[in-house]
Amino acid sequence: MERLDGSSAVPPHLRGGIVALGNFDGFHLGHQAVAGRAIDWARREGRPAIVATFDPHPVRYFVPEAEPFRLTTLDQRQRLFGAAGADAMLVFKFDAELASLHADEYARQRLVEAIGAAGVVTGGDFTFGKGREGNVPVLRELGAAMGFGVETVSPVAGAGETVSSSRIRELLKAGKPRAAAALLTRPFAIEGVVEPGAKLGRQLGWPTANLALGPYLRPAYGVYAVRGRLPDGRLVDGVANLGIRPMIDPPVELLEPYFFDFSGDLYGQTIEVQLIDYLRPEAKFDDMDALKAQIARDCEDARAALAKPE
Repeated sequence: MERLDGSSAVPPHLRGGIVALGNFDGFHLGHQAVAGRAIDWARREGRPAIVATFDPHPVRYFVPEAEPFRLTTLDQRQRLFGAAGADAMLVFKFDAELASLHADEYARQRLVEAIGAAGVVTGGDFTFGKGREGNVPVLRELGAAMGFGVETVSPVAGAGETVSSSRIRELLKAGKPRAAAALLTRPFAIEGVVEPGAKLGRQLGWPTANLALGPYLRPAYGVYAVRGRLPDGRLVDGVANLGIRPMIDPPVELLEPYFFDFSGDLYGQTIEVQLIDYLRPEAKFDDMDALKAQIARDCEDARAALAKPE
């Protein structure tokens, strides 16, 4: 699985491929349908299958002050695209140059000249080009003129409504990670490097691995049942606080998982923490003894939640 720079020509062995084109943040059921159509098309014709994404997200470019909203990092997307069967991930840098391209310029420069695309697959609501002047009918016309085919995938329904990244964000912010996971087809997961912290958890008897939230969406603050993927690939169960830690001054926004039945040093290592179930909101306690008693209950509740079918 290769990662390619969308501003440069792709290597010869990947030219003439079928390209799934979209943001694909989250890579949910709808995104998987678009990528799956492109991969199937590529396999039928013996061509490379490429999933193209944008970084930063166009919203971040046009509204730089927007609150964090990402559901996946590029590293996570690359793994997801590879698991789906793609040969490469192509990353279009969304900058002033890309934003200024008219629809025909974008198709010619980025799809034809850079990729040599034989086909493009998008969702039905895909837009592109300066001021969003391009849409699916425009893409079809450009494809007919420039020599690439175009297919679109209809919206996918899940839980009675159209699956979208916006809906998944709403569910996570409402403290409903299981409902979000049903649309993602996997738990929402935050990946990062374990940082040194105040070591309060260690003093209380529950050492935590602290992760900054970075560009990720902020789910509902509170305590979660979690599952961690360690650097060696092991999956471990645990409980985590996500939020600003009301018992500690000054408030610092962190994800702090404590993994059951694990001992070891994770500082400086990259781990991924899956949010499985929401247990309770953050709270401030009268003293540390009350906090310790609640953490013990949280551990019991998390074990019970993790024993449920996902």
